[in-house]
Amino acid sequence: MSDIGEDDRLRTNTDEAGDDIYSEDGSIRADFLAMVGAAIADRDVLFLRSHVARLHESELGDLLEAILPEQRQALVRLLGKDFDLTALTEVDEAIRLEIVDQMPNDQIAAAIGDLDSDDAVYILEDLDHEDREEILAQLPFTERVRLRRALDYPEQSAGRRMQTEFVAVPPFWTVGQTIDYMRDEEDLPESFTQIFVIDPTFKLLGVIDLDRILRTKRQIKIETIMRETNHPIPADMDQEEAAQIFEQYDLLSAAVVDENGRLVGVLTIDDVVDVIQEEAEEDIMRLSGVGDEELSDSVTDTSRSRVPWLLVNLFTAFISASVISLFEATIEQVVALAILMPIVAGMGGNAGSQTMTVTVRALATRNLDIHNAWRVARREAGVGLINGIVIGCLVGIVAGLWFHNVHIGGLIATAMLINMFAAAMAGIMIPLVLDRAGADPAVSSAVFVTAVTDTTGFFSFLGLATLWLLN
Repeated sequence: MSDIGEDDRLRTNTDEAGDDIYSEDGSIRADFLAMVGAAIADRDVLFLRSHVARLHESELGDLLEAILPEQRQALVRLLGKDFDLTALTEVDEAIRLEIVDQMPNDQIAAAIGDLDSDDAVYILEDLDHEDREEILAQLPFTERVRLRRALDYPEQSAGRRMQTEFVAVPPFWTVGQTIDYMRDEEDLPESFTQIFVIDPTFKLLGVIDLDRILRTKRQIKIETIMRETNHPIPADMDQEEAAQIFEQYDLLSAAVVDENGRLVGVLTIDDVVDVIQEEAEEDIMRLSGVGDEELSDSVTDTSRSRVPWLLVNLFTAFISASVISLFEATIEQVVALAILMPIVAGMGGNAGSQTMTVTVRALATRNLDIHNAWRVARREAGVGLINGIVIGCLVGIVAGLWFHNVHIGGLIATAMLINMFAAAMAGIMIPLVLDRAGADPAVSSAVFVTAVTDTTGFFSFLGLATLWLLN
């Protein structure tokens, strides 16, 4: 009789299945999760080092998010120095803080020394000031200075995202000297595509692509083949603006300079892709009034982030209800109005959300500004009128046949036209006004657009019905 247990059979099957830890739907395989859980419970360090520590940082990040909180802590403890701290850049902030809070500062400091500066800053910026200083104090002087300089820049700026490891040479060097330097120097970035040219004060003079270096004779001087730097990025520039520069000019990397034009780092496309994803997720969340909520947040934190805009929405709902109360007598006379008026408000809300989403995204990507706002507003007004006519006619026909009353059909068709037009105008004007006032349109627009469409829909439909009854 075999002594091999169920967990051992699971691990054997996993070994035979290959290195892919994901199922067809993109989630981590259930058998792999069970195997890791069993290894953690059995304190099987050998298995964890050979199957978990070898994972790519993004795979390890997905695994950390998939397992239970107590398993995360145990996994980090069991792996010890074999735990890849870079994986913490791939998880939610709450999970990252949860893991880092349980790690000794000397272990973090030892791991930080092996990370690229941009990843190190990403982890250090969320720590308490005392813990951060204690960790930095254990690092070599040069690395400590680099990280402190990056941490001094504002949050969500290019300076926080940049990598301080780069290759820079003086303009009077030859191509041969530059190649020999790159071959002999051990402290170079793990990967790079450009060499920067600087003067003795580190002021940025130009840049050379690696392929140009390889195609040029050794005796040629750097200054004769360098080109002007493509769009150097100020270190205090917002990361979203920096990402837009990458998108506009199809950059793979860009120099980051301080206020005096001195080279302080390089921003690379992998970090910019993360920025674009983060900003897109942030805009989507804010459009619903959710804010910076993450799946790993606690019940209390999640509730706290949602309540404020729900209260604002409640206030605007009472405004809409007060409009309905003005026409109480009209509704009592024609019951069909109570059945149909949610359709007017609901369709207006959907139309307003469509226009608002397009407008907020255009503002975020700087495709909509004062110069083309009027043209876009006229377009949306036209779209609102056309959609109002089409949808209004359809709803009017259905309502007229439903209640056997052509007047009811005409009322809702007219009200639909008015509200669809108002929705289109509110969807573009409210984000524009909020943006002009310095408020974030992604956070505030949805509540106010909904208030306008509900109020306009109820008022137009019930107001027209009142005039019809009076005649």
